[in-house]
Amino acid sequence: MCSSDLLNMAADSLGFHALHTLEQSLVESIDFSELLMQGMLSLLLFAGALHVDLSLLRTYRWQVTSLAVVGTTLSTLFIGLGLWALLSWTELELPLAYCLVFGALISPTDPIAVMGILKSAGAPGSVELVISGESLFNDGVSVVLFSLILAMVASGEAPSVTVAAQLLLEEAGGGALLGAVVGYVIYRMLKSIDSYQEEVLITLAAVLGAYALATRLHVSGPLAMVVMGLIIGNQGRSYAMSEQTKKNLDMFWELIDEILNAVLFVLIGLEVVLIQFSNSLLVTGLMVVALTLLSRLLTVGLPIAALGRLFRLPKGAWSVMTWGGLRGGISVALALSLPPSEPRDIVVSLTYIIVVFSILIQGMTIGTLVKKVMPCTAGKG
Repeated sequence: MCSSDLLNMAADSLGFHALHTLEQSLVESIDFSELLMQGMLSLLLFAGALHVDLSLLRTYRWQVTSLAVVGTTLSTLFIGLGLWALLSWTELELPLAYCLVFGALISPTDPIAVMGILKSAGAPGSVELVISGESLFNDGVSVVLFSLILAMVASGEAPSVTVAAQLLLEEAGGGALLGAVVGYVIYRMLKSIDSYQEEVLITLAAVLGAYALATRLHVSGPLAMVVMGLIIGNQGRSYAMSEQTKKNLDMFWELIDEILNAVLFVLIGLEVVLIQFSNSLLVTGLMVVALTLLSRLLTVGLPIAALGRLFRLPKGAWSVMTWGGLRGGISVALALSLPPSEPRDIVVSLTYIIVVFSILIQGMTIGTLVKKVMPCTAGKG
C-alpha cells in the first residue's frame, strides 16, 4: 500500500472524508477489465517472454510443460476446492465458481521479484531456468482457465468436460498459432531494417495489435504474447537485430515491465482502501496463504522431490521451487479485472494478502534458503 493510501486512511479516520470520496469516485470510474485484460496484460507477458533463452528452455521442455500445464491445472482445482472448504469454517461466503476463479488467478507465479535474489544467492542455472520457464507458461495457462471459469460464472451453467476441453484447445492452440504467425512476420520485418527506433515501435505495435486480434478471434491473447516474445527474443535477437537494437529493445521492455508492475500495485492500493478488512477476512487470508503454499508443495515440490533424476535438477531444488513460487502482477491484474460485486471484493482482498506475504516473507528469505540447501551446487547449471 502506498503512502498516499495511508494518508487517505488517516484523514478519513479523523473525519476528513473528501480524499476518500475523491478516491472512491476515481476507482469507480476505471474499467479495470478493459485496462488490465485488454491493455497491461499483453505488455507484461510479452516482456517476460522476451528474455527467455529458448535453446536452454528446450533442454527442460517437458519439465516446464508438465509443471506449467498439469501443475497449474491441479493447483487451480486444489486451491479452489480448498478455499470453498475453508470458508465453511468462517463468516465469509463465496460461491464455488468464484473459489475456482480465485484458484486460477492465484496459481500463476511471477519470477521477476525472485530472479535477482536467486542470481545473487548463486542458485543453479537449471533452477533459475525452470522457475522462469514455468512462470512464463503458467501465466498463459492460468489466464485461459480464469477466462473459462469466468465465462461459466457469467452463463450460470457449467460446460461439459468435452466442451471445456474443446474450448481450452481452441483458446490455447489458436493463441499459440497466432503468436507464431505474427512473431514470424515481425521477425521478417525486423530483419529488413536496421533502425532501433522503428524496431522498438514495431514490437510495441505488434503486441497491442496481435492481442486485439486474438480477442477478436476468441483465442488466447496471453499465449499468443508468450509465443511472440519467444520468437522475437530468440530468433529475432540472433538474426534480425544489431547490438544497438538489442540493447535499446531490452531497455525499453524492461522499463515497460517495471512501470506496469508499479502501476498494478498502485491500483490494488487504491482498491484496498475501499475494502473493509474484518478480522474474519484477515484470518481467512492467513489460512489461504497456508493453502497456496501447500498447493505449491503438492503440485511442484513433491513431483520434483519424487522424480528428482527425471527432472534433472540438483538436490534441494524441490524446496527452492516451492518457496520461490512468488505471486505478483498477473494475479493482481486478474483479480482487479473481475466485475464489481461482493465476491470480487473478497477475492481482491485475499489476493492482496497473499501477494504481500509472497513478496515480503518469501522474497526476503528465498536467498537464505538457496544458500542453505544448495551450498555445493550454487552457481552451477
